[in-house]
Amino acid sequence: MNKFLKGVLAGSMALSMVACGGSNGSSAPAAEESEVRVAMITDSGDITDQSFNQTTYEAGKAFCEENGLDFTYYKPSEATDDARIAMLDKAYDDGYNVVLLPGYLFAEVVAYGSNEYPDLKMIALDLSEFDISGASQEANMANVYSTVYQEEIPGFMAGYAAVKMGYRELGFLGGVAVPAVIRYGQGFVQGADAAAAELDVDVNVKYVYGGAFQGDADITAVMDTWYKGGTEVVFACGGGIFTSAAEAAAKVNGKVIGVDVDQAPTIDGNYGKGMTITSAEKGLTNTVKNILQAILDGKFSDYAGKVDNLGIDGDYVGLSASTQWCDTFTEEDYAKLVQDIKDGKIAIDNNTDKMPAVKKVKVDDQGSIK
Repeated sequence: MNKFLKGVLAGSMALSMVACGGSNGSSAPAAEESEVRVAMITDSGDITDQSFNQTTYEAGKAFCEENGLDFTYYKPSEATDDARIAMLDKAYDDGYNVVLLPGYLFAEVVAYGSNEYPDLKMIALDLSEFDISGASQEANMANVYSTVYQEEIPGFMAGYAAVKMGYRELGFLGGVAVPAVIRYGQGFVQGADAAAAELDVDVNVKYVYGGAFQGDADITAVMDTWYKGGTEVVFACGGGIFTSAAEAAAKVNGKVIGVDVDQAPTIDGNYGKGMTITSAEKGLTNTVKNILQAILDGKFSDYAGKVDNLGIDGDYVGLSASTQWCDTFTEEDYAKLVQDIKDGKIAIDNNTDKMPAVKKVKVDDQGSIK
């Protein structure tokens, strides 16, 4: 049995047994037994990053204001595990008993904090069991709730929407080829194929991984070639890699699809109004509000020890509200698509081992740029 699963199985017993705090001997009361005080730690960026940090911050702040709870955030001094752990220590020392941790960079923080502060409730967003099990020490999952998301679903929706909107020359630019990014891309291909079959049209998809989670000159050069060669819209999926797609798109009035959160404010604001036709979103806001409500209701034990794979049920994935609805893809069309996925009428393959089978889409798989 791997160390992650041991931590999960031990969680339900440990939850009722822990009573002491960190190694300094201090103790803080559990959130269910005292005032709930919520802190968020950024991965290293600002709360105005218009991505995971900002979405988590705004959701946590709004919930706490609505419920009269204390809320704050901490920004690490640098992008390192030690700096993030230092902020966790400070949050605990300042009396916060619930922490929000957005993103995959928090594995070491979860492993450390879950052992050092067993009475601290830790909410990790988009942190997988594989991330956690790869930390330098075993996590005590008794006081941790983590989520991942079914990226293939919003990826499918984005591909479907693009074709229904009239685009026939598509591109997928992934960051590093990790499972989450692969699921986005392969869902995108399946969605484009489903719409192409429905409309009986042929669609081309150029497909590549940048090999990084940020844009650079080499990646932008490839995007320049794509857009100048006729690519109409690129699904840019992988942290800051969208900058390369947006820079290239701006030169030819091309379009971009955002990822994880609604990226229209960022992309359109910096590269051109109307550039972002939609974003494939993860429901961070719903996640934050639902788990904080459970804590407030004294029901954290229903979540502790779990890594939930969130999807269409509960609307934890979907397209952004800023989607450019049109006559050929309306909000009603989107609602039907969502319902068909919920009802099982549309099956989406989440296998990351190979490119999915398609009927009407021709995929030009270009591997990785780096």
